[in-house]
Amino acid sequence: MVDNPLLYVATGLLVGVLVGLTGVGGGSLTTPILVLGFGQPPTMAVGTDLVFSAVTKLAATASYGFNRRVDWRIVGRLALGSVPGASAVILWFWLTRREAPVVDVVVGRALAWMLLVTGIGLLGQTALQRIGVQVTASSLARAERFKPALTVAVGLALGVTVTMTSVGTGALGVVALLYLYPIRLTADRLVATDIAHALPVSIIAGMGHAALGHVSLPVLGCLLLGSIPGVLIAARTTLRIPPIVTRTLIALMLVAVATRMLAA
Repeated sequence: MVDNPLLYVATGLLVGVLVGLTGVGGGSLTTPILVLGFGQPPTMAVGTDLVFSAVTKLAATASYGFNRRVDWRIVGRLALGSVPGASAVILWFWLTRREAPVVDVVVGRALAWMLLVTGIGLLGQTALQRIGVQVTASSLARAERFKPALTVAVGLALGVTVTMTSVGTGALGVVALLYLYPIRLTADRLVATDIAHALPVSIIAGMGHAALGHVSLPVLGCLLLGSIPGVLIAARTTLRIPPIVTRTLIALMLVAVATRMLAA
């Protein structure tokens, strides 16, 4: 059992509503809340959030895939890098499993830096998309030649960072895809492709963390109990927050949380 289970359910509800309304904020919000708000060890917070994310992304990926919004070629390129990256981090966790305090410190610092980078990436998302369009327009042939390799490299970076911190596939994945494929991916295909790639990474990383005992099943259950109604509530509401407002508010919050974690 967990202390104050209703607070965990409320957290899941909040995250579910935000993700349903805005499409961002899942891992970037849940993990720091578990660490700073509930005092969970960083590795436990990351592992629990990864399984939480995998469950919530499963239905979304199935829906997007059924509606043919996923660019599976890009997903495959990303997975060529992310799957080995995630596996490498899990292997490192396994080799250092007897050094829990050290691992928690490393994961905590990595999480803080990832939140900071994610916040900056959200603030600069529009500018990066504009740069991507300009680069693509000015040197299309050369850009296309290197895009597969660059996409695999992005996948590798995402696989490592997501497994280490549970942050990355959302905001940073979208920013990277905006820069690499500003014309090919429309807004709905961009989100669908990013979520479809996040699913296998979350599953692999979540299973690895679970095998190492980094997942709290009671906390996971409470989060899911709140998030599922939250997503359904958001899906039925007509309220839609402008993307620029959403990105700015979440980015500023992430920068503030990262600063607090780095100062601790």
